[in-house]
Amino acid sequence: MASYAALLSLFHTLNHINIHPRPPISLDQQQLHSLTQNLTFLLDFLERYSGEEDDELEGRITAAAYAAEDVIESYIVCQIHARTTSHGENITSVDLHQGLERVIVDMDLIKKEAMEVLIKEEMKESQHHHLHTNSSVSTASAGQSSTTVGFDDVFITKVLDKLTGQHCGLQIIPIVGMGGIGKTTLAIHIYTKPLIDQHFDICAWVTISQEYSRRNILRVLCQEVKASKDDLISRMSEDELGETLYKHLWGRRFFIVMDDMWSTDAYDKVNSFFPNNNNGSRIMITTRLSNLALELSSSHVFKMQFLDVDKSWDLLCKTVFGKLDCPNELEKIGKEIARNCRGLPLSIVVIGGFLTKSQVTRAHWEHTLQNLNSLINLEDDEYCLQVLRTSYKELPIHLKPCFLYMGVFPEDFEINVSQLIKLWVSEGILKPNDDKSLEEVAEEYLKELMERNLILLHKLRWNGEAKLCKIHDLLRDVCLREAQKQKFICIVSQQKHHTPQGINMERRICINPGNSKEEVYPELLHAEESASLTRSLLYNMPAYRNKDSLPLHLGLLRVYSPVAKINNRFVRDSYNVIFEQANLRCLLFKLNLDAESRFHTLCPLLWNVQTLNVVSKYYHTPAMAPSEIWEMPLLRHVMLHKFVLPDPPNGEDSPMLENLQTLSGIINLKLSEEVVKRIPNAKKLKVRYRRTGVDDEGGFCLNNLGRLQKLESFNLDVDRLGRGDKENILRNLVSFPNSLKKMSLNGTELSWEELTIRIGSLPHLQLLALTLNACMGPKWETVEGQFCSLKVLHISYCDDLKYWDTDSAHFPRLEHLRLHFLEEFEEIPSSIGDISTLKSIRLEHCGRSARDSAERIKEEQEENGNEDLQVIIGSYLE
Repeated sequence: MASYAALLSLFHTLNHINIHPRPPISLDQQQLHSLTQNLTFLLDFLERYSGEEDDELEGRITAAAYAAEDVIESYIVCQIHARTTSHGENITSVDLHQGLERVIVDMDLIKKEAMEVLIKEEMKESQHHHLHTNSSVSTASAGQSSTTVGFDDVFITKVLDKLTGQHCGLQIIPIVGMGGIGKTTLAIHIYTKPLIDQHFDICAWVTISQEYSRRNILRVLCQEVKASKDDLISRMSEDELGETLYKHLWGRRFFIVMDDMWSTDAYDKVNSFFPNNNNGSRIMITTRLSNLALELSSSHVFKMQFLDVDKSWDLLCKTVFGKLDCPNELEKIGKEIARNCRGLPLSIVVIGGFLTKSQVTRAHWEHTLQNLNSLINLEDDEYCLQVLRTSYKELPIHLKPCFLYMGVFPEDFEINVSQLIKLWVSEGILKPNDDKSLEEVAEEYLKELMERNLILLHKLRWNGEAKLCKIHDLLRDVCLREAQKQKFICIVSQQKHHTPQGINMERRICINPGNSKEEVYPELLHAEESASLTRSLLYNMPAYRNKDSLPLHLGLLRVYSPVAKINNRFVRDSYNVIFEQANLRCLLFKLNLDAESRFHTLCPLLWNVQTLNVVSKYYHTPAMAPSEIWEMPLLRHVMLHKFVLPDPPNGEDSPMLENLQTLSGIINLKLSEEVVKRIPNAKKLKVRYRRTGVDDEGGFCLNNLGRLQKLESFNLDVDRLGRGDKENILRNLVSFPNSLKKMSLNGTELSWEELTIRIGSLPHLQLLALTLNACMGPKWETVEGQFCSLKVLHISYCDDLKYWDTDSAHFPRLEHLRLHFLEEFEEIPSSIGDISTLKSIRLEHCGRSARDSAERIKEEQEENGNEDLQVIIGSYLE
């Protein structure tokens, strides 16, 4: 796997040089041709090769690919620094040529050996081909991760009875069992039951894990129960959080789930903030530790049992075949596979996910059974890990690097899918597809891993796509073992005894220091001083202290990113050093730059950059971004918060930014013909217009927006402009792209009629957010034939809106309606409830009459047999 990832990484490096209109170096064309040919052959070889991942041949492939990258990128960095600074090693073009020549000779020898291996494997396959009979049986379709574990109904009823029983005092209900047995799945199953929602006034969920903090537990609980606004909660001290939580829970019957607890200390640190209201409040805890469960509750422990043979087989069938029956010729083998999973649901669904994506043949199932039989004498925990490792080993090789990469995220962490995809792309571990962008390839890989139950879908976006994902901690253990075994990722906190010589060879370092802030800085300093060949530095730690300067001296660094949401504070020397990393591809956090930073002079050094996220400290006088950004053709995502982006330089030889997908945070973007021509594939555009005193009139230009025919998301904020400026912008905005799926308007002051005519006709628009008087007028009348694809409608702070004249046919696909802070709004038309696709109505800070109309809709729908419609009413105005 590491060899495949190394080849892909080299392939992307060569491709970046090749497609760059002004590459930092020029490679010998004959050498480039030889390298490309060898790369193509070896990638194809590894996709067909059935040898062990840690064998000598794969090790040589990895070393050769790394050597080529080191020679090329070291020369690039040297050349860039030689032109701009006084430091850097003196690597000559002769050194480059000789270094690559040695790599090519080595690759030629490896290629010859690989060809001999393929010939032997093909002969072996031919000899055994007549023994295998293929079956045309279909397996279950995508989405098997939602298969429900075969819980015992009697067991669930007992848990529910204990939760909703007559005992008045606050009770702790532990659910105990080994990893992978389904504790969290059971807790979710119970937590989401209508009975629980009806019985308790407040429900909340918090995941504890082995590494936790008292503050974080209290913060999450305060957010879950909506004890205050999120921005206020984030600024509270621990004591303030605890007091806020206690006051909010006081007098109410609450149900709190504390998932994945490893120590009673985690409960002891927060239990004083759970009032005993003597009204039947309950706390459910899931844990692997029986002694912990008994310490917290000696009489209410529920121990989860392994599935019996019949339930194991039933779960495996549902995972592999869905509603279809298992073919007779596979049933006997299938039952043996299920039995060998030892009743552990996680093992069953992971093996099932593997079988779903594999050939449905007797021979293949027998091979799977044979692999499981070889593990029979292991203890339960180690056995489960080896079963999961079997599923990893059987993954297609193109998925393996992406799966192992999941090990960089903390245990039980909610992983942002958008960030994950940016990291995969920047790491160069995705195989290019001529018909798709790398982001689309990454989305397909993620979907495949989810379908195999190796990654868990945690939260959906408004459009049904994955927003957050997670990985089970046992699968994460597999990732860490395999990644470190193959030297794919080095986790510093788990390998604290690395010698400088050992860590020097690591390509990816993840700093995960645990819970102690004091550990962070020495580990980071040690890693960065030692690892001169490192390409990726990922970390999970708190903010730097202001007195510290970031010790970033990794000359070949490509990816520099947190893996968790972290408050980053850097002193000036630190972020100037960041922009000296000439090889950098991905800077995945906001850098707060002041006027004395060297952003303008150092930014042009970043020939390789794909993702840039920078914010100016001076909001009232936006900073001017360097015009060299228009000369960076590899850019994919640009977030320049509070910056004005200058016009692109004139000249026919100026490069197109064909890879650019995101342009966000720009102040007064002048969307001229030249700009639109430069960013033809932009998918996401977020702009803000306001008076700055610098070329304001010329900057208020969205005239050519309609020419961005691949734009899917558009966010426009003109709230700080006067009425005349707003009218001028919208008058010249002749059309919107038909490709738009998501639109947010803030302060535009359109009439409701203009909204319906100009925006309602967009054929693919699925989400529309109108905020801060995006529309003006007391009445909105809609007509049939508009908003045909709209799924989410959000209206907030549109002060004039009082009446809404509409019909269910006017929003035929609406799923979610959100109305916030509409003080004058009278009522939601009852016909809205008749929309067959409608799932939820949410009101916040609207008048009593609006609230009453929402409740009437819910009652009417329940009378008509529709009990699925959710009506959520928060605070309301009297």
